[in-house]
Amino acid sequence: MKKKLLIALVIIITIAWFNRPKIAPYYQQLTKDRVGLNKDLQPKSQKNAHFVGSKECKRCHKDEYKDWSHSMHSKMIQDIKSDPSVVVADFKSLPDDADFTLKDAVYTIGGKFKQRYMIPAKINGEDDFRLGNYQWNSQTKKWQHFKPYKYWYHDSYPHDNHKFPTSNTCDGCHFTGYMSSGKRIEIAIACESCHGPGSNHAKDSDNPIYKASLFDPIRTNEVCLQCHMRNRDKRLDRNATAQSLWMKAKDYPAGYEAGRPLIKYKKIAPFSLGKETKEFWANGSAKKNRTQGNEYIHSMMYKHGITCINCHNPHKLTNTAQKPEGNRACMKCHSFGSIIGPHQKSLEAHTHHKAKSKGSRCIECHMPKTGRHTSKSPLTVRTHLFKFTPPIETKLYGMPPETNACFACHKDKTLETLQKDLDKWGMVTWNEEEKNKK
Repeated sequence: MKKKLLIALVIIITIAWFNRPKIAPYYQQLTKDRVGLNKDLQPKSQKNAHFVGSKECKRCHKDEYKDWSHSMHSKMIQDIKSDPSVVVADFKSLPDDADFTLKDAVYTIGGKFKQRYMIPAKINGEDDFRLGNYQWNSQTKKWQHFKPYKYWYHDSYPHDNHKFPTSNTCDGCHFTGYMSSGKRIEIAIACESCHGPGSNHAKDSDNPIYKASLFDPIRTNEVCLQCHMRNRDKRLDRNATAQSLWMKAKDYPAGYEAGRPLIKYKKIAPFSLGKETKEFWANGSAKKNRTQGNEYIHSMMYKHGITCINCHNPHKLTNTAQKPEGNRACMKCHSFGSIIGPHQKSLEAHTHHKAKSKGSRCIECHMPKTGRHTSKSPLTVRTHLFKFTPPIETKLYGMPPETNACFACHKDKTLETLQKDLDKWGMVTWNEEEKNKK
């Protein structure tokens, strides 16, 4: 009798296990206390710590260091003199009106989508760096004119590349330690950019270092959002103007360290639904790169506690727009039979496309390419709103048709025709019904 009961119990547990909600592994994360955006989560032992560089971290965290060293974060800034091969541009075709040569450049910035060049300069009487007036577009394999002063801070700096300092606009995110200390501790986006200064932890591992995944999931995202979210100088909240911040405007959350409340250091780039800006389309989706956070905080996933690192390995930086992991990345949580959907019986029933077609890839409909890395780049930046944008909405907000998921594949059809297809499938919401009346 006992044996039969044991067998029955095993069967019940096995059935329950295989039919459990796919979100179950994240239960502990999702149910953590929400502490609010203003609480300081940085361990006390880090308050008087200083930055020591990733080589110190490597002593104990070899696997994480190895993964990071192969990621793009480790290669955001690279020393040309130490390794000339980091230059991806064709300097033989550099335009004649360029205000720099390869010999002038000390560091490269990026290289995967575009590459810019840092040149030593004396600005405001201090040693600094400036950017060249041309950047290399890695996607088109062409030089492109570059005016670094044309962004939101165009009234804060001279319209002259030679007088535009990287210290205020680039270095906070690209050099580890610079954001809070004003010192270029490490030529990379390294360990301490996400974990905070590690000198005390390196001396004694009992002194904790900030680990974002241990806290409120809403706050977990902040180590990513410090840079992957378009912003303005926080002083603009205190009656400052771009003009009053002449030669001082910061394009990063100056003073922030991992664990501190980011909201006290960062002013988000403004956006109002229905109003197109240089950074966002009128529906809130990205026109540029590095806007993931601006979009994501408006998504249901963010509000329910899903974090950046649920989809991206923070050390390997996996599952990128160029190398997506496919539907399996999404279906870790969203799978048929899951309480969070999809709520159809098959992939084809959900997408109305063949299972192995592009139209049945989650990211093609829920993360279409809406942004560019430069004005002359192809659309390669995927939106992080995670909502499906129907053709009628694309038209209503005056967005280019190619930013619509349906039109991206079906360029032989109009937005109106594509919307009619959705209507036939019954994929209409109350909001879309109202939009159709306008």
